Amino acid sequence: MTDSPTNAPELSVSDLAGALKRTIEDSFGRVRLRGEISGYKGPVGSGHVYFSLKDANARIDAVIWRGVFSKLRFRPEEGMEVIATGKVTTFPGGSRYQIVIDQLEPAGVGALMALLEERRRKLTAEGLFDPARKQLIPYLPRVIGVVTSPTGAVIRDILHRLSDRFPCHVVVWPVRVQGETSAGEVAAAIRGFNALDAAGPIPRPDVLIVARGGGSLEDLWGYNEEIVVRAAAESDIPLISAVGHETDTTLIDHAADVRAPTPTAAAEMAVPVRADLLAQSRDLGARLTRGVTRRLERDRSDLRSAARALPGADTLLGPRLQRLDVAALKLGGALRGALERRQASLQKAARALQMQAPQARLARFGERLSGLDQRLKMAAQNRVNRARDRLAGAVPRLSPALRFAIRRSDETLAKMHERFLRAFGNYVTGQRREQDVRRQALARVAAQLPVAMQGRMEHQQRRLDQFGALLNTLGYRQVLARGYVVVRDATGVPVRNAATVAPGQRMELEFADGSVGVTEGALPPRTRAAKPEKPPKGGQGSLF
Repeated sequence: MTDSPTNAPELSVSDLAGALKRTIEDSFGRVRLRGEISGYKGPVGSGHVYFSLKDANARIDAVIWRGVFSKLRFRPEEGMEVIATGKVTTFPGGSRYQIVIDQLEPAGVGALMALLEERRRKLTAEGLFDPARKQLIPYLPRVIGVVTSPTGAVIRDILHRLSDRFPCHVVVWPVRVQGETSAGEVAAAIRGFNALDAAGPIPRPDVLIVARGGGSLEDLWGYNEEIVVRAAAESDIPLISAVGHETDTTLIDHAADVRAPTPTAAAEMAVPVRADLLAQSRDLGARLTRGVTRRLERDRSDLRSAARALPGADTLLGPRLQRLDVAALKLGGALRGALERRQASLQKAARALQMQAPQARLARFGERLSGLDQRLKMAAQNRVNRARDRLAGAVPRLSPALRFAIRRSDETLAKMHERFLRAFGNYVTGQRREQDVRRQALARVAAQLPVAMQGRMEHQQRRLDQFGALLNTLGYRQVLARGYVVVRDATGVPVRNAATVAPGQRMELEFADGSVGVTEGALPPRTRAAKPEKPPKGGQGSLF
């Protein structure tokens, strides 16, 4: 069976796909579609974005090229209802049609607000907005970091307000405050300020200000992104959020440590007024001066009251001076007694040392040795003589052989006597050598003994001189040398009070160079009982 002939031309698949593409593009051109984002695939390796737009009954593929996506004012998300504007075309490689989007916007403010509320609830659940995480703003920061656009009016307002209130060092991190890359740049700036080294070439700020002027919800959308909110919550440096006007609210305001209604208000929150600080410092200084003055006056008054309650110098020092006088009188006798006891002890030690002197011991040992030598010689000679006498009496009765034996014995005895004498001589020589060694050692000790005795005597003499100097210093005669007089009665007892002196009583005045006898005149009792004369200033007064 053969195919029926036809006049239809043959087309390739590519020709058909191209024709369909031209037909669809010519028929529709640019369209605006409203739908929900489904199957969102964020920027792939090429930077393009792919997803689908759907409603209750239909679905269409969508693509956003990389260049268009970088200019969008917000980031699309799964489930977001949007209005897409673009060109309908086909994709021949997949036999499907799609829309190439060049503009994308949320489907009304309500959609953005719903997304914002959903994101707020999510971040709140994570604890990023917990008040316990917030830090206190330093009262007087040295360096302030500002994250904003370097060309807008915001940075000029902040610098002007800081200059008026309290000039300080300001470091600006330039960022885009609007657009697709704004959120990433703001987050990077916050983290960059926190990463600065305090000792590095760029000073690390004490407080951060994230600022931007007013705008619509879409314009401020970058400050609602999670990356910015998380960077603000993680900041170790206290952060002030000043995004938009007073009625504008973004998620970074909840994560920041402090929210300012405007950038100018943020500058006012960051630093105090220098003139107010100076006035407060002057006021506190004046109050401190007055307080110190009152405290000093009160202490002076208390000191004067305590001084009046204290006893006089005579009351405090009188008994001690009296004990000092008694000790000074006893000191001389005690020193002389101690010196005499030391001298007697030294003399006794010297006599004992003389008895144990090497020369005396050697002499006694030599005498004993000489006596023993004489006694030994005499005993040996006597024994030999007695033996010889006994032998001489027995010789006539002995036979010649016995006489020969006696002669041999006599010779043997003589040899033994000679050996004994030689051994005794060697013993005596050894003893004499040992005596010589001991005599030399004793001689060295005897040579050192006078030096040691002389040093001991000099040490005792120095101590005696020191005690004598102390006695002279503490004795009452040193006081007499300064012009004072000791008054004694006829029995030699010191007179301490004028009331104890009777008219006509004989007294003795002791001066530094001698004594003078006087007689008390007959003075009226009122005159004699007059107020005693005050001692001169700076002196010790009477020692009695």
